[in-house]
Amino acid sequence: MNSSLLTTRTLSVALLCLCALGCSQSEPPEFRLNMVSMTSNELGPEYQQEIANVLSGLFGTPDKPFAHPATGLDQLKLDLSAGPAWSDERGYNHGLYRKHCVHCHGIDGDGYGPTAKILNPYPRDYRKGIFKFKSTFNAAKPTDADLERILRNGVPGTSMPSFELLPSSEVESLVEYVKYLAIKGQMETSLAAYVFDELGIDEVEDEDGNVTEQRIPFDPANDADQAEAVLDILAEVMEGWETAEENVIIPVEDQIPADDRSPEELAASIERGRELFYGTKANCIKCHGPTGLGDGQQTDYHVWNKEAKDYIQGTIDLAESLAKADPETDEEEADLDRDYEILAARQEVAETLLPPRNAIPRNLRKGIYRGGRRRIDVFHKIHAGIAGSPMPGLGGSSPGAEGTIPEADMWAIVDYVLNLPYEAPSQPQRALPVNEQPIAQ
Repeated sequence: MNSSLLTTRTLSVALLCLCALGCSQSEPPEFRLNMVSMTSNELGPEYQQEIANVLSGLFGTPDKPFAHPATGLDQLKLDLSAGPAWSDERGYNHGLYRKHCVHCHGIDGDGYGPTAKILNPYPRDYRKGIFKFKSTFNAAKPTDADLERILRNGVPGTSMPSFELLPSSEVESLVEYVKYLAIKGQMETSLAAYVFDELGIDEVEDEDGNVTEQRIPFDPANDADQAEAVLDILAEVMEGWETAEENVIIPVEDQIPADDRSPEELAASIERGRELFYGTKANCIKCHGPTGLGDGQQTDYHVWNKEAKDYIQGTIDLAESLAKADPETDEEEADLDRDYEILAARQEVAETLLPPRNAIPRNLRKGIYRGGRRRIDVFHKIHAGIAGSPMPGLGGSSPGAEGTIPEADMWAIVDYVLNLPYEAPSQPQRALPVNEQPIAQ
């Protein structure tokens, strides 16, 4: 048979098969529940479904997000970032999150995009509403300007690129969508805690007069008190976002070093910063190490990885505990069966988690500063610490609160940190033996 004819027939058969299978578009994506939160709170399928229903009502879907009035989110900005990526006849781009972010951060903003596993560090999980690089106090939410700066500059030293070339309208739209995912994630976690901690247990009598305990159903659509509780929870979640601007760390003006300092003045500040870096008050050496290469502690975790680590370990501990169980009564046997169901649910979730990684302190001698290399960026990190990481702040924890050291000393540490890449090679001290291998890598 003629080879070209065979090829044509093969192609035709393939097209017919495709049509037979259905040429329609794939199903639109849906938000997934945070199963770590669901199983940690021992919430079964019925509770999970009702929480999913509530979240859908409050936030919509990935293709059709809803800006609930209580969130203050901008519907037009959400619409521009949501849904499939496409361009209209005027050249305006839509589906910006799907186009630029979803491959790392995932459709839910959980940091489980298709490429997440091969990235180091892992992409950020927005669902906790915790952002590392910002201008606000440690526990406060970032401002829109903080999120926009990360989008425009990227995060040097990570896989997060710069989106500086995007039009301002698209950057602002993405900022709004990231906030939307974070607020939705916080709301989900809070609802799971509400159902587990506050709904309580009711006593139910069957036809034979036997009284059993059952957890109260979560049904805010038909329970006014529960509906009010849901809106109260949303208001609590929103309070942090609404007060972000009030929590911006504003340096004391007369403490900010002048730009026209003499070489001698700068050298004196660097020396003061060195003393603090290695001293007990600032104690930067604890994590960044005696060399500044990040050779201090290597065993701590970011909150995202710590949650996964604790969840996995908790599942292992539960399995070991159940293996030793020896029920003697029917009631104990029933409890054991239920615990095995909980274990099975946890094991299924644990298998999907990315392997937890330690929070390795930054090598300050590389001159790569995640979150910005401006002096004010470094100052904010020294003042507030880095939220979600083991790095504590040296400033007050909230407006007006007293810090560990005065601001003038924080600026001296800024000078020392920015000078570290240029410090003489003979200056570093010997690395701690326990950390030699990580540093070599």
